[in-house]
Amino acid sequence: MNILITGAAGFVGKNLYAALKNISDGKDRTRPNLTIDEIYAYDIDSSVEQLDEYCKNADFVFNMAGVNRPQNNEEFMQGNFGFASTLLNTLQKHGNKCPVVLSSSIQATLIGRYDSDYGRSKKAGEELFFDYAAKTGAKVLVYRFPNLFGKWCRPNYNSAVATFCYNTANDLEITVNDRNIGLELLYIDDLVDEMLDALENKEHHCEFDGINTVLTADGKYCAAPITHKVTLGEIADLLENFKNQPQTLIMPEIPKGSFAKKLYSTYLSYLPESKVAFDLKMNVDERGSFTELLKTTNCGQFSVNVSKPGITKGQHWHNTKWEFFIVVSGQGLIEQRKIGSDEILRFYVSGDKPQAVHMLPGYTHNIINLSDTDDLVTLMWANELFDPTRPDTFFEKV
Repeated sequence: MNILITGAAGFVGKNLYAALKNISDGKDRTRPNLTIDEIYAYDIDSSVEQLDEYCKNADFVFNMAGVNRPQNNEEFMQGNFGFASTLLNTLQKHGNKCPVVLSSSIQATLIGRYDSDYGRSKKAGEELFFDYAAKTGAKVLVYRFPNLFGKWCRPNYNSAVATFCYNTANDLEITVNDRNIGLELLYIDDLVDEMLDALENKEHHCEFDGINTVLTADGKYCAAPITHKVTLGEIADLLENFKNQPQTLIMPEIPKGSFAKKLYSTYLSYLPESKVAFDLKMNVDERGSFTELLKTTNCGQFSVNVSKPGITKGQHWHNTKWEFFIVVSGQGLIEQRKIGSDEILRFYVSGDKPQAVHMLPGYTHNIINLSDTDDLVTLMWANELFDPTRPDTFFEKV
């Protein structure tokens, strides 16, 4: 299959191209039914001759080209309607009736604040595509995308999320005049997944109730089925938490498929080099060191412990707190004894064969470096954050 992407250097085009290239190169095997031979990347710097060749040979077309921020409003119609007309005329010239996707916008509904020159240019492009489908019999998929976000989106252009992420990552102020303003947002990976579904003839169809997308099997339009409705205030608060994570070490909750998870990945893509790495506080004494790595609100914290040769650490027990000890380097012995008992549990541990050993509630425990020369490095997880006012830690030798 030969695939043409117009607007290939733009935000959506770049992400789509990368996904198709991974499939073509065999790096992404999640779409075993897709065979991609050529990916034609067309953008504003490409030639008329290239467009002609691509339209002749394409088996599927993604028209992602468009104008969002022109110098004058007349350019909206030229960029969003004029090029679409050129594309379809070129396909028709070659008798190529391959499927064509149009990247339109929710603003084409022309409802409320969306009644604009931009929205009208998008609406005109839609009608052009529908007329082309009726005339040629070609399959046309018209997507009215809501606000988009994700990696590689240009800040200070046409995405508030990109601007907020960039400014927060670079310690610049963000302006939120009304925290309650709501946005419907589509994440770039969810958009690309839908484009790949369309390639496999599994696109999702919809109609519109005002500006609201209503998924329906026989809808005139198409839509990515997963979007997120959030307020500007929620976005600003999440970004502030992401920004503070290197200081607090607390990882915000980012459940699978959540907006927070997608926004965090987007935010990180705007980090300047100076923030990609950050120092951790090592607590050092004659026995070695202890460093907190990561904290979570509801699922405890991670730390790394370094014990010098021959050193014993621990010798304490907990009521409710419990831990995993995972030795990743060196040779050691973990001992545990139930309070009030003389029976000792012993676990020989090695970085050569990592094991996760439970530190049982109500058992005093230690960890001993058995080497005379090498440090013992242990990754530790505790089921709760350390609270100095209620440490739940009581000294007692094993």
